[in-house]
Amino acid sequence: MSNNASFSPPSLLLSTIGLSLATFMQVLDTTIANVALPTISGNLGVSSEQGTWVITSFAVSNAIALPLTGWLSRRFGEVKLFLWATMLFVLASFLCGISTSMPELIGFRVLQGLVAGPLYPMTQTLLIAVYPPARRGMALALLAMVTVVAPIAGPILGGWITDSYSWPWIFFINVPIGVFAVMVVRSQLAKRPVVTSRQPMDYVGLITLIIGVGALQVILDKGNDLDWFESNFIIIGAAISVIALAVFVIWEMTDRHPVVNLRLFAHRNFRIGTLVLVLGYAGFFGINLILPQWLQTQMGYTATWAGLAVAPIGILPVLLSPFVGKYAHKFDLRLLAGLAFLAIGLSCFMRAEFTNEVDFQHIALVQLFMGIGVALFFMPTLSILMSDLPPSQIADGAGLATFLRTLGGSFAASLTTWIWIRRADQHHAYMSESISTYEPATREALNQLGGASNPAYAQLDHVLTSQAYMLSTVDYFTLLGWGFMGLILIVWLAKPPFAAKAGPAASGH
Repeated sequence: MSNNASFSPPSLLLSTIGLSLATFMQVLDTTIANVALPTISGNLGVSSEQGTWVITSFAVSNAIALPLTGWLSRRFGEVKLFLWATMLFVLASFLCGISTSMPELIGFRVLQGLVAGPLYPMTQTLLIAVYPPARRGMALALLAMVTVVAPIAGPILGGWITDSYSWPWIFFINVPIGVFAVMVVRSQLAKRPVVTSRQPMDYVGLITLIIGVGALQVILDKGNDLDWFESNFIIIGAAISVIALAVFVIWEMTDRHPVVNLRLFAHRNFRIGTLVLVLGYAGFFGINLILPQWLQTQMGYTATWAGLAVAPIGILPVLLSPFVGKYAHKFDLRLLAGLAFLAIGLSCFMRAEFTNEVDFQHIALVQLFMGIGVALFFMPTLSILMSDLPPSQIADGAGLATFLRTLGGSFAASLTTWIWIRRADQHHAYMSESISTYEPATREALNQLGGASNPAYAQLDHVLTSQAYMLSTVDYFTLLGWGFMGLILIVWLAKPPFAAKAGPAASGH
């Protein structure tokens, strides 16, 4: 869209604020519900496992919508797509807030996820389009900062709003932000030249993508409740998912106008960069999901305090992002990404040392330390995966990488909860085996609780459950820690130069 290259909005600052706010709002919505899950589940009368659908439904529909962004922007124009997506997101958020049952809320979350799909890639594209070439690095660093800060602000805002008002307000908050973003972007970018083209829609690719990803997510989410492959529902779901995704991959590799351009994986850096982005983000998402849940369900924290304990993770990314944007190109980006994974991995090992006596300050300091890793994660990884793509395929690459990253977060939401609860059940069973009224230690514990009575047994079971979840949390963070150490090795498989196509790629927008 070269004729757009010369367009400059009346105010670059206002354009940046308007575009960034919409992305902030959308990324915020991926995590704001996390800390409110126990409250939402309780109010709507469902179990906490069913409550995770509030996160999963948004993540999956968002992932399905993301690959369509390129096609939609070519069909309707970038600014128009951005404005419509933002307005529909505001409407969907309002509908989530007035939901009165879990199926209703999940339905509106699906709608919210669908219309949120184009927001992040369009913000990226429009920021690159309105900034002069010399300052594009800063624009992308700013976007990276928004991407990092919003998921961290989510739990705090979500916790505070849930405790102080009521959970629907975590959705109503999007209404004024979205309306403001639409007004600003419309006033700034209305005169931007539009180039549209009618490309055929790849319906086979789209339908197999929806069926394959949807079925896969359902089996991931329901597997825990239905005892996995002991259930016919899971077996049928798995078969549908495998067949649909196999057809999807074969079709996309051979179609002239694929809805998702899988041929991009022929590029080595795109392949390696996307792999570490997806796995790194899934780990990051898992930490943000389990920590607040553990603090609230086992440690007696309120939603607000759980949010505040997790929050310091955002301090260093805010302070360091501008410097990363400005100076990252002077270093080997594999080194920066490796340092990111080292810091996040070490923070996981620190959490694996937690006990039930761990205090707020200790949790917050570990979160602060992890911020070093988060600050160095996004920009180098994105630069590596874009570095060997031809300019004409940068938009497709951004959409595909964001799609897979979102899907990674959604897998993390399902698998994390499953691993955590399953390990806690195993630890509880092991510890229960060694408890018997013939054991002096058990008799001593019961005597301290006032003798062998039902309330005493209930109290003993409560202690066991708390210890079981503590051990499960330790196991989970140990696993994540080693996972991040493995990513350090993988990122070195990428090959310099990493900035070779930055100039042409940027102007390709």
